[in-house]
Amino acid sequence: MESMLVQVNGIRLGVVCQSGGPTLVMLHGFTGSAAGWGSHLDTLASRGWRVIALDLPGHGRSDAPDDPRRYAIENCQHDILAALQELGVNQGEAVLLGYSMGGRIALYTAFSGFFRALILESASPGLEDPAEREQRRSSDEALAASIERDGVPAFIERWEKLPLFASQNTLPAEARKALRRQRLNNRASGLAQSLRGVGVGVQPSLHARLPTLRIPVLLIAGELDTKFTAIARSMARSLPQSQLCIVPGAGHAVHLEQPEEFASLVGDFLIHTRTNRQGQ
Repeated sequence: MESMLVQVNGIRLGVVCQSGGPTLVMLHGFTGSAAGWGSHLDTLASRGWRVIALDLPGHGRSDAPDDPRRYAIENCQHDILAALQELGVNQGEAVLLGYSMGGRIALYTAFSGFFRALILESASPGLEDPAEREQRRSSDEALAASIERDGVPAFIERWEKLPLFASQNTLPAEARKALRRQRLNNRASGLAQSLRGVGVGVQPSLHARLPTLRIPVLLIAGELDTKFTAIARSMARSLPQSQLCIVPGAGHAVHLEQPEEFASLVGDFLIHTRTNRQGQ
């Protein structure tokens, strides 16, 4: 795997990539980074895929602009497409995979028409109710202020205790330590402005647009994450070409909690979409 920085739209994005083969683009969740995909990068590359994992703005090695508007989901889309064009990826060639926050951004970006298929892990199309969005925006602002006030280590200590991540307590000790190290390798300003710019409270609702997304979509959610399994089931009913997989024994981060099953689901979907494309 090669690590680099790519200049796009006035900022630098951290990229981890492997040359050769059809392209899979991977977007991490909040507090994550390209490195957070761990062994999946090498596993998928070993199966013949050109894996491109991006550090989203404010995360990992990417720049962390001061203006929260720079993190807006439409700007994330522009940055992702610009980075892929810099790396020589053409429209219709790549499959896009996103987890959690990265899944929301991936879904929005998929409407650009650039990608031939989409994989969403523990993702959502945003909030439909304007009052609920405003409530979430307010809570995200309070959380962003606390990150700036207390620093990243104190925030991560609280973040890891959220019920959403309770099932991660079953991970091996070394895996939990590696996950914490990766989360701590972020800057307070980047995390805070990411919350303000691309949090659920400020993201436009994509519910009404789901029936218009006419590419194959794989939806993955962990059985123990009841909130996101319900969201995934609802999305599956609206997307014209969806495949839903609820993974037993996993919570929000299926790729960490059931890595072999996650790799199998993603690998099978990639083979299927590649075969279908070649047959067209």
